[in-house]
Amino acid sequence: MKSHILKILKSSAEYISGEDLSRELNVSRTAVWKNINALKEEGYVISSVRNKGYRLEQCPDILDEEIIKNKLQTKKVKTVGTGLSILKTVDSTNEEVKRRAANGEPEGLVVAAEEQTAGKGRLGRNWQSHADGGVYFTILIRPELPPSDIASITLAAGYAVCLAVRSYTGCDARIKWPNDIIIGTKKVCGILTEMAAQSDRLDYVAIGIGINVNQSKFPDEIKDKATSLLLETGNKLDRSDFLAAVIKQLDTVLNSFLVSLSITEFSDFKNLCATIGRTVSVERNGVTLTGTADDITTKGELIINTGSQTISVNSGEVTVQGIY
Repeated sequence: MKSHILKILKSSAEYISGEDLSRELNVSRTAVWKNINALKEEGYVISSVRNKGYRLEQCPDILDEEIIKNKLQTKKVKTVGTGLSILKTVDSTNEEVKRRAANGEPEGLVVAAEEQTAGKGRLGRNWQSHADGGVYFTILIRPELPPSDIASITLAAGYAVCLAVRSYTGCDARIKWPNDIIIGTKKVCGILTEMAAQSDRLDYVAIGIGINVNQSKFPDEIKDKATSLLLETGNKLDRSDFLAAVIKQLDTVLNSFLVSLSITEFSDFKNLCATIGRTVSVERNGVTLTGTADDITTKGELIINTGSQTISVNSGEVTVQGIY
C-alpha cells in the first residue's frame, strides 16, 4: 500500500485528500495516515494541510525495496531479481550472498546495500562504497556450467550493465575488459565475480556490482579515474528505478547467456568493448608483455598480439593505454 500511495503522490503536483486516497485504495483513512507517516520516517517530505490533504514535496535518495519489487514484478523477471533484499549496511554484498548461498538460498536473489563497510574489488582491493549515492549489489545464480566458464559469466554481466547504463542515461558507456564499465576514460562501475565449485561444476556464482550513480565528487586519490552517472548526465537518478532497470537487463542477458549467446549478441559485446584495438600491457611469469588487444573469445579470454606472439589472457591485471 505504501508504494501505491507514493505513486499517487508522485503523479500529482496538487494536494490529494486522505478521503480520495482511501477511496482509491479501498482502505481506511487511518491506514492512509499510517502509511504517510511511514513514508515520512523513510525521509520523504510530505506536507499535510487540513481540508486539502497531502502533497509530496521531496523524495529521499534511498533504495526502496517495495518499489523495486513492484517494478520487477511488472517487468516479469525470470531469474535475477526473483528474490530481493535491501540492507542499510553490510560488510559486503558478495559476502552476504555467499553466506545465504551456503545456507541453500535459491538462485535469483539480489542483495543490495546503501553502504558496505568492507566492499571488495578485484585482486583483494577495497571498493569504496559509502552511503553517498552509489548502487552496490550482488546477484546469486546457480548455473549448470563448469568452473572454467566463470570468466565469460563476468563478461555477460558487464555487457548487461553496460546496456542498462546506455539505455537509461544515454551515456556512451563501454566495457573495459574484463570487469569495468567506463564512460570516456573514467570508471563508473566495477564487477567482482566469485564462485563455489566442485571439480566439474559450479555450486553457485555471486556477481558483485558497484555503480557510481549520484556521487557528486570523489576522494583525491581516485577523482581522476572515477566518474558517476550524475557527473556525466548532470541529473540525479532515481536509484530504485535505475536498479530495477539494471536487474531486468541482467536477467535478460544472463538467461540468454546460460542458453547460448548468439553471434549477434557476442558481436555487440565486442563492439562495446573499449579494450579491443588499444595498446595493453600484462604481467606474465614476472615479465611485462605489451601488445594490441585484438579480440575476445567466447570463453572471455583477451587475445593480445605482441608482434612476436599471440597470447590469450583470462585473468590478472591488464593495463589499457589511455584508460586510467
